[in-house]
Amino acid sequence: MDLTRPVGGLPAVLAIDGGNSKTDLALIAEDGSLLASVRGPGSTAPDGTTLAPLVAEVARRAGLDGDGPVARHTSACLANVDLPEEETRLAAELAERGWSQSSQVLNDTFALLRSGTHRPWGVAMVCGAGMNCAGVGPDGRTARFLALGHYTGDWGGGRWLGSEIMYAAIRAEDGRGPETLLRRQVAAYFGEATMHDVAVAVHVGRLGEEEIIKLTRVLFAAADEGDAVAEALVDRQAEEVFLMARSVLDRLDLAGTDVEVVLGGGILASRHPLLTEGVESRLKQHAPAALPCYADVPPVAGAALLGLDHLGAPAEALAQLRASY
Repeated sequence: MDLTRPVGGLPAVLAIDGGNSKTDLALIAEDGSLLASVRGPGSTAPDGTTLAPLVAEVARRAGLDGDGPVARHTSACLANVDLPEEETRLAAELAERGWSQSSQVLNDTFALLRSGTHRPWGVAMVCGAGMNCAGVGPDGRTARFLALGHYTGDWGGGRWLGSEIMYAAIRAEDGRGPETLLRRQVAAYFGEATMHDVAVAVHVGRLGEEEIIKLTRVLFAAADEGDAVAEALVDRQAEEVFLMARSVLDRLDLAGTDVEVVLGGGILASRHPLLTEGVESRLKQHAPAALPCYADVPPVAGAALLGLDHLGAPAEALAQLRASY
């Protein structure tokens, strides 16, 4: 990547997209050009301390002194920042770092939303390791979920599906549940002879959550072979994605508009036909003019676009940013 030193002062935006598995940073010029980028590890509890080394590195790559301000505005979209008061607290913490003149922190769902929409409003549905959905109306109103797990009404995402896949597979093996290809395919995926062996491996710590999350690929393979149990799980996931999106559409009075509904996160981004068709057909029935879409730039670009929106950047700068990715 050709990294160019900014001309005429500081870059416009320090964009941050922080997730559980990775953190992406970018410095964006006034005209929307990408000046520098860096990727670091993810964090379940992002804060100024965890972000500081990455900010210093992206500043260095852009030819800046990382000890002072690096941009006019910081736009950070972070996982596990779920409440408005958490966003406000973290925005104040980032402001104290002196990286920019102003700072905004949002949940990472809003980065996906802006990366996939061509307007500053729309709906974003994330289905990856977990589930979340957020929307912004043309009038600036927002709608979102706590998305803290099963006790806040959530069903789905890789963590939940992994558990459900294990549940179905071992019940098929011991006779409590219907037969399913998952019984043998899950055991084979982990190199074990039986589901009993897989369960023991989880129990003693040889297999952890990160491995269980990856079982969604086994689920999709079994569904492709017509396995009824696998198909039912994928269909349930499609229903849950739709229910979240429907709630946001209705709360923001968007069901009758040509709203863009961005489908993202690792599971939705895989675009498995059974899942995407299940989601899109339900959306079509409820909101006929809605436009299901997939982001063509990474979420960090969405954080950058939000930053340029905040600064009142012209359309040409927004287009340049998308072109940079």
